Parts: sequence; C-alpha cells; structure tokens
Amino acid sequence: MSSEEKKVNIKAGIKSKTIQVDYLARVEGEGALYIKTKDNRVEDVQLKIFEPPRFFEALLRGRGMEEAPDITARICGICPVAYQMSAVTAMENALGVQIPQYLQQLRRLMYCGEWIESHTLHIVMLHAPDFLGYPDGITMAKDFSDAVKKGLRLKKAGNELICLLGGREIHPINVKIGGFYSIPPKERFKKLEELLKQAREDAKELVKWVSQFKFPYLERNYECVCLSNPKEYPIAVGQIISSSGLKIEPQDYDSHFKEYQVPYSNSLQSTLYDKSYLAGPLARYNLNQQFLSPLVQETIKEIGFEKKCVNPFRMIIVRALEVLYACDEALRIIEGCLWDDQPPFVEIEKRAAIGYGATEAPRGLLYHRYQIDEKGVIVDAKIVPPTAQNQKSIEEDLHDFVSQNITLSDQELCAKCEQTIRNYDPCISCSAHFLKLYKRQ
Repeated sequence: MSSEEKKVNIKAGIKSKTIQVDYLARVEGEGALYIKTKDNRVEDVQLKIFEPPRFFEALLRGRGMEEAPDITARICGICPVAYQMSAVTAMENALGVQIPQYLQQLRRLMYCGEWIESHTLHIVMLHAPDFLGYPDGITMAKDFSDAVKKGLRLKKAGNELICLLGGREIHPINVKIGGFYSIPPKERFKKLEELLKQAREDAKELVKWVSQFKFPYLERNYECVCLSNPKEYPIAVGQIISSSGLKIEPQDYDSHFKEYQVPYSNSLQSTLYDKSYLAGPLARYNLNQQFLSPLVQETIKEIGFEKKCVNPFRMIIVRALEVLYACDEALRIIEGCLWDDQPPFVEIEKRAAIGYGATEAPRGLLYHRYQIDEKGVIVDAKIVPPTAQNQKSIEEDLHDFVSQNITLSDQELCAKCEQTIRNYDPCISCSAHFLKLYKRQ
C-alpha cells in the first residue's frame, strides 16, 4: 500500500485530525480504518470491514449435515481446518458421538499443520515488515533472505501435514463427521518426521528472531477468552474459559457471549458480559502456558519472555512460540502412532438435535452451532469467527495507542495504527460471513 493511497487529513484552524486508511495492507480481506481526534483526544475509532458478506450460515441451511465440513472450509483459504473441525465437533455433539482418542490425535495433528502454516505466513510475510521498517515481505526478503527462506520452509511443513490428512493443502476434503474418510498408511507419517524436525529447528530460530524486534509500548488489561483442556495446550477440545473465571461448555456460549451489528462494518462484533475480550494466541498463552511442551518452556526462559503478556505488539512472539509448540506436538503425535490399523471413522446415526462446537483457530476461538432435523438436514447454523470477536478489542487498542502517541507525525501514526491492527492477524474475509437484513415496511 503506497503512501498516496492512504489519507491523513488535518483540518486547518481546528485542533482536530482524521486518520483514514482506505484499504488496509497485509491483512486477509478488505477493510479500512477511520480515527478522529479533537483537542488531542480520540473521539471516534472505526475498524471498517467492508468485505462483502458471504452468508455462509444461509448457504448451509437445507444442506445435508455431511456437507458442512466441506462448505465451511471455503470460508477461509488460510485456516480451513479450523472451520472443518468446529463443524464436525458441533455435529458430533448433536448426535452424541464419542470420538476415539486416536482420531482426536489425528485431528490435533492436522490442526498443528494449520497453526504452523498460518502463523508462519503472518509472522514472516505480513507482520515482520512492520517491525523492521519495510513496506512488504518481498522488499524485506532482500535483507533478511535467511529468515524468509526458513519461514517458507516452515509453511511448507505445515502444508504437508494438512495435505497428508486432508487430501490437499487448501480446503481439505478428507474430513468427515465421525473422523476421516481414510487414514494414510503409517509410512507416510514417518516420512514427515525429518521435515518436522527441521521445521522445529527453524521455529526455534523464528522465535529468537522475532523476540529481538523493537516493540511499541502499549499495555492493556485484557479479558482473555480461549479453550482450556486439563491435559494439553488447547487446540480442538475443551471448555471455554476467561481471565475473570468463566468456565463453560461450548453449548453455553450463547448465554454469555453476544453479537451485534455496528453500522460501519459487515462483521458482527462480540462481547462477553457487554465488554470486549481478547481471543487468540495471547489469550491461549496467558491462560494455558503451563501446558506448553518442555522445549517451548525452555525457549521462553532463553528469550526472557514474560509469563503474562499484555502488550499486543508482542503477540508476534507468542505466535512464534505456538509455531514451535505445533512442530513439537506434531512430532510427538506421529512418534506415538496410536492409529495403526484402526478404522478411519466411527458410525453415526442421524437424529433431530442441536449441536455445539468450539476449537482454537490460529486467530482464536471459533464457535459453531447447528440445528439438524431427523434426516440430518441443517435447519439453522451460527458461526462466530475469531476476528469478529476481536474487532472491538482492536478498536480499543487503537484508541489507547493513538491517545498515548498523538504527537507522532501523521504518517508514522498512520503506519503504527495499521501495525496495531496487524497484531491480531485479522482474517477479514472470515469475519464478514453474515449480515442481518431487514425488509422495509
């Protein structure tokens, strides 16, 4: 995004300033930024998501429940596994299906692949340029070719995991309600071990690299929200918890979280007890870091990273730590190989029911709810993506950052505001999935 395409307007004779970015750069989807200040005070902040809504909930109605994993995967080309896993988890909840441990581990393995490829793409190509003073990842690669090469190698490792279990890298086709359509032979998993060991080493270097960046100052007392599992770092199974003590099952989500429409955005915003909250890597780290593997715990000590992180600009370090964890966890699962000669799925019986599912997409908590009839046809669907949940928190970050840095030059303040948004790795395309329309009387 060139400086000519960005607008920073200062009204002559009035102590006011309008920061307006018509098209946000290095984010997935289409969004804009509008901030108005007067007398050195922030009056209005709007993260405008103008990506056309895609009505996925409506598309699902009338479809067979078996189609949900493949339809929802199309919501995102970067994190399709998250949508598939939340969809099948919700359907299995509706049908009362118990998934064996070996299938849960295979799903976790596939999810690790998505964390690796999604986090790495954001860290290296979309976010690191902000900290190093480059307009984009391609320009940055000229001076940091080694880091970019390792990042691309890491992303390839994540893609290989998804391809192995999903049938292809983008929009996988092997996930079904009850498990998978097929499980690859043990030999194919073992072939990935060397690739993942190299990826683990690359991930360690990635953590060290990003931990040396210079971070703008901003601290906020976030209400963190994520899954929690007493046995492992949360990915695909668990209760929903928060910093203030919330602890609920996914089926209780709608009783505590609310969605509402703001006039300037095609994405719904979410609140917990009518307040903003933070979902994603920082929330997972702050509430579940004790479940990170010994290798990651050791790396945290090596880089001197804080036990509780409240600076959103340092979220890039947590993402890198999660990449390292996902590589380590993927190797652990493959070495355990619990699925040898086991059936790829469990049988299901259709019935009229409502099901609830929640998993941890790279960007945060992803909630699905489905109502199905006795023939397994979807009657109603609700999907709450992470970026929609984080939108209000992003705006509050922008409000606080601009308030504390109002004296920065116009161009620098504009650039830092975009960086503030990119801290969240927002997937705008995911968030603009629904829009309420009302017929005029």
